[in-house]
Amino acid sequence: MESPFQHILVPVDLSSKNVSAIEMALEMATRYGARTTLFHVVERIEADADQDADDEELRSFYEDLEQRAARELQDVAVRFSRVGLSVESQVWIGKRVAEIVRFAAEQSVDLVVMTSPPVDAERPAHSLKSASHQVSVFCPCPVLMIKSGPQQVSE
Repeated sequence: MESPFQHILVPVDLSSKNVSAIEMALEMATRYGARTTLFHVVERIEADADQDADDEELRSFYEDLEQRAARELQDVAVRFSRVGLSVESQVWIGKRVAEIVRFAAEQSVDLVVMTSPPVDAERPAHSLKSASHQVSVFCPCPVLMIKSGPQQVSE
């Protein structure tokens, strides 16, 4: 029987809150023999109307962020390759949710594993604005959301 998950996408923002999602993706990839893509989106800043889109300083800024992210993803990728798993790293520039959904659709991703903030019991509708919730709605494949931080409990 063919594995249900052959390509796992792990969107990360390079913070420590992604550790649980990375651990889960490593476990899933090991269990199913899946290849994994570690994915980071450098959020594009909306330019002012009078700002030149080809501004050299802005281009240099994005290149620096892209290179830093690529180095950090490579450090994470070692954990996957060390146990014989196929892993690659991708850094894109754009809008986070749109790029994650686009990558998943274009690259035949079978599962997205990502961190999700805990639901705020005082403002539960606010959780609908999180990137993980938006990805889960728009992504063409299953999304496994791993809660980050302490859980909010209402009394």
